[in-house]
Amino acid sequence: MSASLELWPSSPRRTGPPSRLDRLRRKLTELPCALLLFVQLAALLAYPFVENRQGDVPEAARAVFGLIGLLVLFLAVRAVRATPALTWVAVILGGPVVLLTIAEAIWTDNGTLTFWSSVLHALFYIYTGYGLLRYMFADNWVTRDELYATGATFTVVAWGFAYVYLAVQQVWPHSFTIYGENGLPGERSWFELLYLSITTMTSTGLSDIYAVEPHARAFVLLQQIAGMLYVALVVARLVGLTIARFRQ
Repeated sequence: MSASLELWPSSPRRTGPPSRLDRLRRKLTELPCALLLFVQLAALLAYPFVENRQGDVPEAARAVFGLIGLLVLFLAVRAVRATPALTWVAVILGGPVVLLTIAEAIWTDNGTLTFWSSVLHALFYIYTGYGLLRYMFADNWVTRDELYATGATFTVVAWGFAYVYLAVQQVWPHSFTIYGENGLPGERSWFELLYLSITTMTSTGLSDIYAVEPHARAFVLLQQIAGMLYVALVVARLVGLTIARFRQ
């Protein structure tokens, strides 16, 4: 027989335009920092729906929000893998963080578990911020994802310091107080500490939560310096690229 028999015909090739799902998948692959930023902003808006005025979160809502936290962690690892930072460091930190996040949803009100989970969360997010900074300064071109990385770096570092404050609160109880409680310090929720972290990072000074213990104030000072240096780095980066463009 001159013609060969094809027992396993190959699948037909696509010749038409890509589908919406293909375009979305490509966007998510090309813009990991944008995805990370948008998920964190969505988490900011979602958390008040699960936390009551006393700072308590129902167990079911805690589990749901824990899943959102795991998704944010996955996106953070994905963003770091797109950077020159060392991937294995993110994996070493991210693995225990995922396990401790699940453990916190099962065993609530465990101070030791909360402390170590907060420490590893803080290290993981701050390292992710370092990786995103290297990503932004890797070359002399600014891509769309690098523009989103400027926002993602800010939110990631703010997340990290919120966990730092949570760990500080476990070691030195009553480190933070809130205006209107007659100056009596109390245990603050994670969302309250995130509010303190973002207002400190932006240097707006609009937070009604403030540190009253020396160790807590020391970490707040560190974040104020980090926020100032971050803005200076971003401005210097933009000015340097503008000058380089005019010289070409």
